[in-house]
Amino acid sequence: MNSKNTKALRVAIPLAVLVVVSVGFALHAGVGTLSALGWGSISVLCPLGALGTMLASKMLVPRAVISLAMAVAAIVLLGRAFCAWVCPVPVVSKLRGTFRKTNPEGGVSDTAGGVAGAEAEAPRAHAAGEPLTVSELEVIKGGCGAGKGCASCTERRGRIDSRHAILGGSLLTAAVFGFPVFCLVCPIGLIFATVLLVMLLFSGGDVTWSVVVVPLLLLAEVVLFRKWCSKICPLSAFMSLIGKANRTFRPAIDDAKCLETARGAKCGACAAACEQGIDPRHPERGADWSECTKCRACVEACPVGAISMPFLPRRAGAQEPPAAGGAGSDKGREGRGRAGDPPLIDEDLPLAASVGCDE
Repeated sequence: MNSKNTKALRVAIPLAVLVVVSVGFALHAGVGTLSALGWGSISVLCPLGALGTMLASKMLVPRAVISLAMAVAAIVLLGRAFCAWVCPVPVVSKLRGTFRKTNPEGGVSDTAGGVAGAEAEAPRAHAAGEPLTVSELEVIKGGCGAGKGCASCTERRGRIDSRHAILGGSLLTAAVFGFPVFCLVCPIGLIFATVLLVMLLFSGGDVTWSVVVVPLLLLAEVVLFRKWCSKICPLSAFMSLIGKANRTFRPAIDDAKCLETARGAKCGACAAACEQGIDPRHPERGADWSECTKCRACVEACPVGAISMPFLPRRAGAQEPPAAGGAGSDKGREGRGRAGDPPLIDEDLPLAASVGCDE
């Protein structure tokens, strides 16, 4: 699957969900929305809404319990894939491009805030092909087998951020006020509410202030609050907590192809491409794997095609070192030892072994 196809699918699937829901509204078919999706008496609630409902009612609601169990199972199996492939909020947030203009220098500026767009905030990749410096090799060496955390030694713990505080606040307010308060401002619910209100407006229904208030509130959330998904959304916080048990579709790097391990060269393209701040090459430096939305951006950004996303992690097989005096050994030593040459990583050994880390 190439980059264009992936991006097209990530837009087409949420739009298809909107179309199906809209047809359901028009035909009174009762398919519901992503907040409560189902047919007839069979329905599945949003996990956050299910939790809020039970806290508000102070009792275990069978429908909410079943919905929550199904959501937890889906998150354990697929992680935060919902955020990248189903949620309509990222698609609607593309409206931010409407509020940007190109400056005379050719860059992009944000007219609402006077700052560069989200793309400018992403870390820049190193120039591919440049050799790793001594300090960078020391960082890699120090992070492996030294108790500092490394992809091959320890699982980096995820940080608790503002989303988790908002998650706790939304559940607390549901218990205090007796109804899921956050559902009133949830952008997913507001998107479907806007669709329904527009349909009622054109079908001759009663015109109320909600026709204006709901779309304005939605625009304020996804356009003005540029970091809604990464800093505010309690649903993504809930999924990241459950997603710590997820082990499927994690990016796997082929060390024989990766520029860092095969050539000792800088790259960082996969880390720069990740919208969640994950560094697939050095997981200890970025966000936790539980934040991965399975969007495949890192797979498509790799200049040498070294990243794949298998359903289950591959077993780390033992790799035999090259025989003494063999072709691989001669190849690994070629061009080394000259004064002024940058340190290179042995092409025939894994990264940790080539920099002298203890296994």
